[in-house]
Amino acid sequence: MALTFENNMKVRDYECDSQGVVNNAIYLHYFEATRHELMERCGLRLRDLTEANIIPVVRNANISYKSSLRGSECFICTVNIDRKGVRYYFRQQIIRVPDNTLCASAVIEVVCLMDGKVSTPDMFDKAFADYIK
Repeated sequence: MALTFENNMKVRDYECDSQGVVNNAIYLHYFEATRHELMERCGLRLRDLTEANIIPVVRNANISYKSSLRGSECFICTVNIDRKGVRYYFRQQIIRVPDNTLCASAVIEVVCLMDGKVSTPDMFDKAFADYIK
């Protein structure tokens, strides 16, 4: 059974719009920050990858907004990974603490470019082995 990665975060007031809720675009930042934390936890640093000419690229992002986060609220952003062919699907959720409310869910499709060509780097499969379904 694949593990779920969890990243604890807190809303910063400047991420809120004039109604006091998190701006929709910010959720994409939360999802991306969590994927980067997962990469680092798995021993992959973006800087090292780009220096080796391996570029993970978001191909598609599908976000469903469920309930708004507000300033200073704590939340958990989770990640599970599916892999199909050369595509990695990061299935993510943002869950408000302490009421356990689902605020947003997303499927982020990522491909890797190696020397400018879409490829499946073995290092990703090895690094994410515990998290890939």
